[in-house]
Amino acid sequence: MERSDILGRVGSMQQLAYARHIRYEEGRAAGMRAIEVKNGDVRFVAMEDKALDVSEFEYRGVSLGFLSKPGLNGRNPFDTLSDDVVRSIMGGMFFTCGFENIGAPYTDAEGKRYPLHGRIRTSPAEHVRADAGWEGDDYAVTLSGEVREAELFGENLVLRRTVSSRLGEASIAVADEVVNEGFTPQPMMFMYHCNVGWPLLSESAEIVIPSIRVAPRDEAAARDEADWSTVQAPVPDKPESVFIHTLAAEPDGSTFASVANPELGIALVLEFSVEEFPYFMQWKSMAAGDYVVGLEPSNSSILGRGHHEERGDLHILQPQASEVKHLTVSAVEGREAIARLRRRRDGLVRRGGIRPVL
Repeated sequence: MERSDILGRVGSMQQLAYARHIRYEEGRAAGMRAIEVKNGDVRFVAMEDKALDVSEFEYRGVSLGFLSKPGLNGRNPFDTLSDDVVRSIMGGMFFTCGFENIGAPYTDAEGKRYPLHGRIRTSPAEHVRADAGWEGDDYAVTLSGEVREAELFGENLVLRRTVSSRLGEASIAVADEVVNEGFTPQPMMFMYHCNVGWPLLSESAEIVIPSIRVAPRDEAAARDEADWSTVQAPVPDKPESVFIHTLAAEPDGSTFASVANPELGIALVLEFSVEEFPYFMQWKSMAAGDYVVGLEPSNSSILGRGHHEERGDLHILQPQASEVKHLTVSAVEGREAIARLRRRRDGLVRRGGIRPVL
């Protein structure tokens, strides 16, 4: 529909789309700043105080993400301290992992400690802007901000993030630039930890990934390897599993990962490039109360910093250099849309666009 047609049918465009700065008033989230965005069928919340990560994502009123037992919470003194990190990881539609580490906590040979999934997810955004307006016949909502991970006598890495959505498209697009504003080479591990929960996640759901090879992270995952693409009912105290995938991709590097629920008639789809993210992990927890599937494009292995240090291939960003990362999160609806995802997966796997072995 063209701009004039839309304007003829509404009073204010806020009837259809808006970006609103909000502040939580109670509980663990008290004081946390965020931006609520509605754009047609899509509603999402980006957290200003947590790297502009997206905590909530809804399509036509259906929540597609996962919120962990700690729930919405602001920045805490234990955010990056040892085992207490899990008391502040709230899941959300996605949170950003890095830059010093992803995966399990790690202590190097000099005794320096690196927390679970790094520190960037707990860092507040600065220079935050929220804009909504016409771009030709498209009505766009765009958020932007800058997130810094820095230490006296240490690293000085800056994440410049843009999150955007267009009216009529059931998706959000994330564009990230990471800049090393320091004067020494620095590790730059980067992973989007995308989390899918109920009601999209249920026994009728399936995990649609163009996987050429699957490697379980550990013995617990090995026991569940045959069921990596299916979803079971919640089971109390069921151990989590992590699978490391080698993905097929188009010649330009584009690929996808999805959780689809034919019974619900909705699928969540991630679009990204294996050129930017040569690693892909799948986290699967069928535990009651911790019922979630994670889809995790990354530039490093979930085995973590120590793994890469041993191999001598820790990802490094040179002084004054930058890298860009892109992720699109979409909802698609209908059985035919889900069938197209399956056909896309099968076509990629059949053509066998093999990416680097992890």
